[in-house]
Amino acid sequence: MERLRLAHRFHVSCFLLGILIGSSSLTPPPPPQSIISLVGNRVVLPCSWKELLPDVAPAASHVLWATPAKTVFELWGDRTWQAEEFQGRAGVPRAALPSGDCSLVIRDVQIGDAGRYEGFMLVNGGRARKTRVFIQSVRLAVLDRKSVESRAPGEDFVLDLYTNHSTRVVFQPRNSSVWSELWMRGDEDSQRLEKHLLKEELKLKRLKRADEGLYRVVDEHGLAVNTVNLYVEGSSKALRVQQTFEAPPLKGEKTVEDHMTQTGGRGFVTLCVRLSSVSSGATPGRSGSLLLLWLVLLTSFLALLSSE
Repeated sequence: MERLRLAHRFHVSCFLLGILIGSSSLTPPPPPQSIISLVGNRVVLPCSWKELLPDVAPAASHVLWATPAKTVFELWGDRTWQAEEFQGRAGVPRAALPSGDCSLVIRDVQIGDAGRYEGFMLVNGGRARKTRVFIQSVRLAVLDRKSVESRAPGEDFVLDLYTNHSTRVVFQPRNSSVWSELWMRGDEDSQRLEKHLLKEELKLKRLKRADEGLYRVVDEHGLAVNTVNLYVEGSSKALRVQQTFEAPPLKGEKTVEDHMTQTGGRGFVTLCVRLSSVSSGATPGRSGSLLLLWLVLLTSFLALLSSE
């Protein structure tokens, strides 16, 4: 008889302990979800409590999000709490709670935010009580950004920092294994390197061949945020324009002087008509070039007449 009473007390104690510190529901929680995001983006960790707790009033809802290591965010009534590293970045929209949406929104997501998150509802609405119901598990993966870009010498290169948590930019020249610090947050602008006043952008002006290589943006933890493989190749815009005007004629192609000499000036009218049709649709910059060509043609024609 004594053994039966002890067994009964044991089962009652286990039941009460389960109410105080456990979480239970007639409806099983949904399976874990996986979310992938690029650093600097806004990410939503989904969560819905209506099916698991249909009798809980939205006004009494107490939402808690945590990682295996610590609590990340809490919302109960008009009060909120955020972990230090999530200050100003994490939240659960109150307007969506009546519909059962308890999703955690993380803005400006960082590489260090990656990991497993679990959403809970504290059914009694009090933070001191440990009765909570597990709602959702989400595994978040945060990827850094990688790209390959090409610029011509003399052009500017804009490097995206993506987030105000980016603290440094390091540079590895082409055919070198040595990284050097190019920029640190708080540095003053130089003649060639300039931080945008409002945007998270860094501009490197008047590129040189020696600027070719890898540019890596890192955060306060030394984790890569953005890596750009920059190629400085080709000619600058000014040089390309000069080469266009100074390019020699192709094999078999007649120059203006050749055409004037061989036709005795008779082809001048034909050339003028062709230039008129081209210049009618020319841009302002190209119109100036055509005007110069008109003058060259006119001078050549007059010289031809005087020689005759």
